[in-house]
Amino acid sequence: MAIRRRERERERERERERERERERERERDREREGERAREREREREREIEREREREGEKEREGERKRERERERERERERERERERERERERERDREGEREREREREREREREREREKERKREREGERTG
Repeated sequence: MAIRRRERERERERERERERERERERERDREREGERAREREREREREIEREREREGEKEREGERKRERERERERERERERERERERERERERDREGEREREREREREREREREREKERKREREGERTG
């Protein structure tokens, strides 16, 4: 009778030990599941960060593209200004040429006047 009681006591102790082991296993499972959940959360945060980085890169690339376009526009404007300056220079050259031509014409006119004057003087000498 005492043997059976001790046997039942040992059996209850073994059952309590098995229950404690099952509880430890459930606790390990909960810890593993918690770690997996934390890892999933960290991965989700990393993905959000990568997405933000991609968006930021797209924005930076868009800004670089806009800046390149602004620079091209500034260059086109500088080229237009250079062309306007070349045109002004050509116009100054043409105006200078027109002025020289007017001066040559005035000189020819003066020469004609001098020639007429000499002719009158010669005529006067003959008649005088």
